[in-house]
Amino acid sequence: MGEHTDYNLGLVLPTLIPQRTAVALEPRADDVVRIHAAGFGEISYRLGAEAPSREWSDYAKGCTATLRTSGVALRGFDADVTSDIPVGAGVSSSAAFLVALLRAMRDAFALQFDDTTLALLAQRAEVEFVGARVGIMDQLVASRGHLGEALLIDTADLSVERVELPLSIALVVIDSGVRHAHASGDYNARRAECEEAAHALGVSSLRNVRDLDALERLPPLLARRVRHVVTENERVQEAATALSGGDVQRLGRLFDASHASQRDDFDVSVPEVDALAEALRHAGAYGARLTGGGFGGSVVAVTKLGTEVDVSKAARRLYERQSGRKASVVVPPH
Repeated sequence: MGEHTDYNLGLVLPTLIPQRTAVALEPRADDVVRIHAAGFGEISYRLGAEAPSREWSDYAKGCTATLRTSGVALRGFDADVTSDIPVGAGVSSSAAFLVALLRAMRDAFALQFDDTTLALLAQRAEVEFVGARVGIMDQLVASRGHLGEALLIDTADLSVERVELPLSIALVVIDSGVRHAHASGDYNARRAECEEAAHALGVSSLRNVRDLDALERLPPLLARRVRHVVTENERVQEAATALSGGDVQRLGRLFDASHASQRDDFDVSVPEVDALAEALRHAGAYGARLTGGGFGGSVVAVTKLGTEVDVSKAARRLYERQSGRKASVVVPPH
C-alpha cells in the first residue's frame, strides 16, 4: 500500500515477494566491469566511462557511476546476475537489481554504508542515471525488508516500523501481461504534476496537505492527483492498523479503495488491470489493487490463507477469457 506517495514524502507499506535477484561478484585488478545477466546478455565497460544507452545496462552503470560520484574508490569486477522477478510487471525488478548489485559491491569491496544508505544510492542511480524519477519505497523494502512482514515507512525521515503479516492471510500477485516503462514519460509526468500541485498550494510536498477543501483552488486534474496522495496516505495508516489487528476484511476494502483512487484520481491504471482486479475479487479475494508504478503490470490481492492457489487460478482464467491476454501468477510462485 502507498502507491505514488513515496516521492511526495508520504507513508508507504510495502512487503516482499518470494522471488529474488542474486549477484555473484568477483573483483578485478583493473577498471573493467563485465556483467552477465541471465536473459539479457553481457555488458562490458570501464569505470569512469559510464554513458546512458536506454538499455538494461544503464542500471549497472548507474550503480558504479553513483558510487564513484559519491567518492567511493572502485575497482573493476566480473558479475553474474540471476533473477526470477518478472521485468516490467510492477513488482520492483529494477530496485531488486540495483540493491542486489550494490550489496554485492559493498560486500566484495568492504564498503562502509548501511542498508538505508544503500537504498538511497539505488534510488539515486535510477533517478539520475536511468532517468526514472522513482521514490524510495521499492529500494528501501528490498534493502531492509524480510518475508512475512510489511514495512511502515515514513519517507520524510526514512523511519521504519516492522508490521508482521497475519498468519491468516495470503497475498496473490498476478501479472496482467501489459508492460510499462517508467522512463517513458507517464510516471515522470505524474511526479511533475504532484510537484506543480504542491507549488500551487504553497507546500513543500503533498505530504503537508491535510485539508481537502484546499483542492478547490486547483485545476481539476491537479486536484485529483492531490486527492489520491492524501487519501492514500490515510489508507496506509489504516492498512497498518488492519494488519496489526488481523482485520482482513478491512484490509481488503482498503485495497479496493486504493485501486479506485489510482484508477480515477491518479490515472495510472489501464482497462486490462481493472479487469484483472475485478477478476480477483470475483474469484474470492477480499480486495485487489494495482501495484507498482502503473500503466500496466500486476495486481496484488489479499486472500484467506489456503485459498491463494484456487483464487489465483480462477482469476487468471477469468481475466484471460475476458481480455484475450496471457496472464501469469507471480505469487504464489509455482
